[in-house]
Amino acid sequence: MAAANEAQEAYWNDVAGRTWAALQDRIDRQIRPLGLAAMDRLAPAAGETVLDIGCGCGDTSLELARRVGPEGGVLGLDISAPMLEVARGRAEAAGAHNLAFREADAQTAALPGGRDAVFSRFGVMFFADPEAAFANLRRSLRPGGRLAFVCWRPLPENLWIHLPAEAAAGLVPPAPPPEPGTPGPFAFADPDRVRRILAEAGFTGIEISPHDEAIGGLDLEGTVGMSVWRGPLGAILRERPDLAPVLHDRVRTAVSPWLRGDAVYMPSATWLVSARNPG
Repeated sequence: MAAANEAQEAYWNDVAGRTWAALQDRIDRQIRPLGLAAMDRLAPAAGETVLDIGCGCGDTSLELARRVGPEGGVLGLDISAPMLEVARGRAEAAGAHNLAFREADAQTAALPGGRDAVFSRFGVMFFADPEAAFANLRRSLRPGGRLAFVCWRPLPENLWIHLPAEAAAGLVPPAPPPEPGTPGPFAFADPDRVRRILAEAGFTGIEISPHDEAIGGLDLEGTVGMSVWRGPLGAILRERPDLAPVLHDRVRTAVSPWLRGDAVYMPSATWLVSARNPG
């Protein structure tokens, strides 16, 4: 596997990949609705072949396989071996014989051609060279083949991430903001940049629309645990585990107002993006 995204490969095969694999069920419950919104935009049909980019633990791949049916096929790609191990186990348990997984860097891998569609749920914002990556993805599509993905809008608009992260204020020095366009969760927050990348990669019919939806679905303590052990707070606790009690208390206070019945739901802000391969 080529190492064009070497830093991301290391990250997702070490702490992040193991964490996501361990928390897979809870993470899927939180972000599944956003992936389904992008999947509805893609509209996979029975008998079609689909690539699922950054498939992680396989939640979206399983749903794509269900939608294309036994006459279709889905190939999930990811650079995280721990997450793909979970994905393969889930596919076997589900008896999804039209679904396969491959550990590969979608930016540089030789991909199967003639595919009807390419899909991604938050898996395309981590490329070191996004123009090259999307050009590679476009080459895997048949003429008229479709692309659809969901990506995050700016961090301040995503209260479900932003609010818990503020719990660390005053406890540790604030991390410097990443340079615009740096690979990471919010690399595609600027829709003009996304449009430019896709156009340079050869896509046409590019459509980008905002999607706002409250997400969560975990109880209060589950939400606190998820917020503390992944993302920026997780990075802090790996360096300062002694801060766990105060961070738990602060996050609990911050998210409690968003408790609806027995589950927490907080606003999320994403872009739904679609485009076509002109041929």
